[in-house]
Amino acid sequence: MPDPMRGFPPLRHFWARLRQTGRLMCGIPDYDTYVEHCRTHHPDRPVMSYEEFFRERQDSRYGGGKGRISRCC
Repeated sequence: MPDPMRGFPPLRHFWARLRQTGRLMCGIPDYDTYVEHCRTHHPDRPVMSYEEFFRERQDSRYGGGKGRISRCC
């Protein structure tokens, strides 16, 4: 399927930021941002796989494995 944003870099950047904002509002972390941060600021540490990252974020948000739930609802 062709990319509808091809040839529109400003629109592509806007769409990526909008998508990232929407995901963060729903509690879905951005793996690509995590990888970029790790490679830039912590090159000596291993980068988690997407599955490890997702599980760690879910556990952090919902208190997984600790017997408590840390959310607003």
